Amino acid sequence: MTYAHDMTTTPTPTRTTTSGVGLPSALRFSVMRLARRLRQERRESSLTLTQLATLATLERTGPLTPGELAAHERVQRPSMTRCLTSLQSAGLVDRVPHPVDGRQVLVSVTEDARAMLREDRARREMWLAQRVRELTPDERERLRAALPVLEKLAAG
Repeated sequence: MTYAHDMTTTPTPTRTTTSGVGLPSALRFSVMRLARRLRQERRESSLTLTQLATLATLERTGPLTPGELAAHERVQRPSMTRCLTSLQSAGLVDRVPHPVDGRQVLVSVTEDARAMLREDRARREMWLAQRVRELTPDERERLRAALPVLEKLAAG
C-alpha cells in the first residue's frame, strides 16, 4: 500500500504496494512522519539534533575522542569541534586528557546530560506507548513481527 499525498492532504492508500512497487516510498513516508512526530514530543530545547545525537552516542559508547565521535556521527571534524564546544559551554560534556595519547582528549557526557536524555526518552516512549495501546491486538502483533525487518533495514 503506498500513499498518494501532497503537503496539504492526508495520505490516501493506493494499490501499488501489494506488488511491492511503491513499498519504499510508502515506508519512507511513514517512517519520516513517525520520526517527526517523535521529535515533536521532545521538550523544548535549544539543542540541535546533531547535539542531541552526539550526547546520545557518548552516553551509549562511553568516552570518545572528538575524531572518533566525528567519524561515528559522520560529520566533519570542525563541525564536531563546534558542537562539542557548545555542549561543553552548556555543561553537558566534559573533556579530559587521553590516558595514552597526550595530544588527544576524551569527551564524555555529564550527569546533567544523562538526566536530560533520560527525561527526553521517557517522554517520547510514554507518547509511543500510548499510541501502541490504541492499536488492535492484531496490529500490535504485526508491528512486533515487523521490528526485526525494520532493524535489518536500518543496519544496511
